[in-house]
Amino acid sequence: MIFNTGSALLDAVVLAVISKEGEIGSYGYKITQDTMKVIDISESTLYPVLRRLKSENLLGVYDKAYDGRNRRYYYLTEQGYQRLGEYSSEWKIYSEKIDSLLKEARYE
Repeated sequence: MIFNTGSALLDAVVLAVISKEGEIGSYGYKITQDTMKVIDISESTLYPVLRRLKSENLLGVYDKAYDGRNRRYYYLTEQGYQRLGEYSSEWKIYSEKIDSLLKEARYE
């Protein structure tokens, strides 16, 4: 992808991906795979984002046994849902402005 992914956009995508799983949340590998469907990101980039979002009280975590191992699940807190709503509103305004500009652009 040509466009650089800023931290706010990455945060918005990660929160949106996790929110799709509801109160159960999602685990790191699945979050990575789902996020990679939208933007180019590596696992080594994602885990610091998850830790930061947790430290900002946007995510909660819990561990659950799976095939003899613990799997860490992340879920949105109330503040996480609020932030996702803010990102969604801002993205709508931002993307409409960019779309409008690109539709009016001349490509000659």
